[in-house]
Amino acid sequence: MEQVLSVFLGLGLASAAGFRVFVPLLITNIASLLGYYHFGTGMEWMGTWTAFAVLLTATIVEIAGYYVPVVDHLLDTIALPASVIAGTILATSLIEIQDPTLKWALGLMVGGGAAGIVQAGTGLLRLGSTAATGGLANPVVATSENIFSIILSILSLLLPYLMAVCAFLFLIFIIKRMFAKKAIN
Repeated sequence: MEQVLSVFLGLGLASAAGFRVFVPLLITNIASLLGYYHFGTGMEWMGTWTAFAVLLTATIVEIAGYYVPVVDHLLDTIALPASVIAGTILATSLIEIQDPTLKWALGLMVGGGAAGIVQAGTGLLRLGSTAATGGLANPVVATSENIFSIILSILSLLLPYLMAVCAFLFLIFIIKRMFAKKAIN
């Protein structure tokens, strides 16, 4: 049962990494520092004060960057691979499976896949926002992404089963929307 819980927790947090790369890493780090969660073997560094300082700085820079025209588009170009990496690290650090090959493979599929799908969806949303409003609505989109990332991260730690189901349904929604847009074009 702990293995299923750890996969669900990884799915929820990795999905949050699709909205903002560093927010779920920071929130998970804070949860670890508060004693709420302890990382597995090899991932203990994610629960250190040094990681907190680095993740806090990266989170502030990332969030602020999405409010600066041109910088937000630059961040979007690197956000997809970065979110896949963050989602993979998050899921792998949480999944409680002893076999490292299986653990990393599952972390990549569940965490990297979820983060990548969410990031692709938000990237398309930002492109649509830019096309429709000349970029004027991008700060609203950025604020929504920030809020979703924070709420999804916190709720994933508190209600991992519920948030994993919500994340899974959200991923299906995004995939359907992406394929529906392709069919129209």
